Amino acid sequence: MPYNELIKNFENIREYIREFYVYGFKSRREYDKKSSRSYDDARRRIESWLEDYIKFGHTDSGKNFFISVDTRYTFHNPLYRVWKTKSFTDGDITLYFILFDILYSNTVSLTINEIVDKIDSEYLSEFNNAKMFDKSTVRKKLKEYTDAGIITAEKNGKTVYYSRAETLKINCADALNFYSEVAPCGVVGSFLLDRTENYENLISFKHHYITQTLDSEILFKVFIAIKNKSEINITLINKRKNKLKQNGLVPLKVFMSAQSGRQYLMAYRISVKRFVSLRLDRIIDIRETNAADNFDCIRESFEKTRKNIWGVSTYIKDAEKQSVEFTVYFDNNEEYILKRLQREKRCGTVEIKSPNTARFYAEVYDANELLPWIRTFICRITDIKFSNASLQKQFMSDLDEMYKMYGIDRGAVQ
Repeated sequence: MPYNELIKNFENIREYIREFYVYGFKSRREYDKKSSRSYDDARRRIESWLEDYIKFGHTDSGKNFFISVDTRYTFHNPLYRVWKTKSFTDGDITLYFILFDILYSNTVSLTINEIVDKIDSEYLSEFNNAKMFDKSTVRKKLKEYTDAGIITAEKNGKTVYYSRAETLKINCADALNFYSEVAPCGVVGSFLLDRTENYENLISFKHHYITQTLDSEILFKVFIAIKNKSEINITLINKRKNKLKQNGLVPLKVFMSAQSGRQYLMAYRISVKRFVSLRLDRIIDIRETNAADNFDCIRESFEKTRKNIWGVSTYIKDAEKQSVEFTVYFDNNEEYILKRLQREKRCGTVEIKSPNTARFYAEVYDANELLPWIRTFICRITDIKFSNASLQKQFMSDLDEMYKMYGIDRGAVQ
């Protein structure tokens, strides 16, 4: 089992995995946030969980480790193992088995006093620490299990009766497997799959975005805050300045990139009164604060703004919406070019100008976000126009550099 060394604070492990194995690829001597011993302990734990997926290479800065996954042979997200490393105290383990031995069936229903009496008289009476679990401790643990859905609590008058919840029967392993690999917070599906017997996964993915699972706890808290229509306070790390920032937000939506798998929180920043997008992997803490009294109004306003968002950028300083338009040419047997343009137009429109040309037009808050996509049509574009003059100049300059790279005279091509 790769989970024999357990952890308490997941954020520490999340930080190490991101810094050394996913984004940073740092060597040991490049990491100065914590001691060498802390680094060695964290690396030893991570390698025990992900041993089959850890690779390394040598650079001038030293030995660099990274995660390598071949989707032809890897069907389950290996990072889910990291979530199955939560530590427990001896008391946690002892009380867990005692409670579920007492509540051995969903037909057994007992009050908190009856449960505490049974613990003292039937389980710990022969030990000197017979009173190691007081009523408050047992009540907290029962609430924890009730919140998790494995214990039910029913009130009869002023008295609460506890019983075991019905055992979940899983008959849809294929659906669970698909959910666990593609859905937000898919680690929930992975935990449920652990309960299936003799199930062999045969689903493989061309694009398998495994790193988003590191942000599952943050994503879960965001979803809860949106459901509760609450304001939140987040702690955000600025990688360039290596500083932490506090932000008060109203969370609205979560956007996920189909190209990179990266997740973004779309929110209303209270201090500046505008919409912002924040990468989830940059958020290290999130806490609900007050109820957002005007949540529905803000959400409605965002939906209107969303009509002019190409990616996640919602605001350009001192600028109005920017327009982009270009014409694409395709031969008679290249209808797939037109279909692709129509399929990927997002908030733009496509107008067929002739049997062999189509015109794309969009008004967005940040036209710069379209450039990578526009370049994929570059050999088909007959004309292009940006309302942002500097962006138009940049695009043409990049085009000139490309021609120079291949030793081509662009004037002669035109």
